[in-house]
Amino acid sequence: MFPSDSSFAVSEADHAACRAAIRAGSKSFYAASMLLPARVRRPAYGLYAFCRLSDDAVDEAGGDRAAALARLERRLALAQAGRPENHPADRALADVLAAHAIPEALPRALLEGLAWDTAGRRYATLSDLSAYGARVAGAVGAMMSLVMGVRESAALARACDLGVAMQFTNIARDVGEDARAGRLYLPLDWLDEAGIDPAAFLADPQATPALRRIVARLLAAAELLYARSEPGIAMLPIGCRPAIRAARLIYAEIGRAVEANGLDSVTRRARVPGYRKAALLARAALPTLTAAEPLAAALPETAYLVEAVQRHPLPLAAPGLPPWWDFSGQAVRVLDLIEALEERDAFRRSAPS
Repeated sequence: MFPSDSSFAVSEADHAACRAAIRAGSKSFYAASMLLPARVRRPAYGLYAFCRLSDDAVDEAGGDRAAALARLERRLALAQAGRPENHPADRALADVLAAHAIPEALPRALLEGLAWDTAGRRYATLSDLSAYGARVAGAVGAMMSLVMGVRESAALARACDLGVAMQFTNIARDVGEDARAGRLYLPLDWLDEAGIDPAAFLADPQATPALRRIVARLLAAAELLYARSEPGIAMLPIGCRPAIRAARLIYAEIGRAVEANGLDSVTRRARVPGYRKAALLARAALPTLTAAEPLAAALPETAYLVEAVQRHPLPLAAPGLPPWWDFSGQAVRVLDLIEALEERDAFRRSAPS
């Protein structure tokens, strides 16, 4: 439902509460949000508040995580219907979903991915792992595209490509950390082909040559998706492109850092040095002279997210975006954002099931 039909009213105090949650919970994320055009910041705060609420609710549930997830699903359904619970994050989420015509399938995908993590789900094939990436990262990319005012199928498909690529990079980087937390994200058929027994690996993670080949294979899959995502950045409003392209370049560079570590993601954690991030950030700020023709089709695993957007009614009025402003002096905040997202992902996925 759109705001005029809804039975709730989101207040400035609600928006301020979401903003304060970001400022208190992630100073780096808060600083980086200043890079976004002003009209993108507020809905981004609302989406972040929902993600934080979801993570916190499950993390604090102890042994009753299934009940916590069920409560989150009910809260999401109420927000989608324009009848949010009496909480600033719920009202802000309802406002964002309505104002930007975000279909319920997108935020619900996040909850589904959280449920898969809680259940300790494993992934038989790369396609299965892509389905997980679609939920925990592709959906975020699609929602941010809508917040930026971009609804074209090709652009949404590329945003999902970028999200899944980033998730593949995270998984390739964190193989050892995940294993020590009892989690395994590598495709099981790849492990079988390499002669690696999952139970034995979790009991004693080792960066064997066979495992390193699997890490290389996952990074190659990520690289293909990064390449697919690039044309979609040119479809974003000009003021939003540098931050998104910086994220794409820096996350891809994490994969190269894994390679520089000899593909050992068990005993070593790959990091991109600050000087290299700065160079990539400068590259991201440069205008793109030519843009490749966007691919029409989404990945099979993310297609349902794109289709959900296309079936959803358009907002009453598409939010406008201000023109591009001076990038210098604020660019370093993107580096903080990348590091904050990396730390948040590692914390979330290392939490015990």
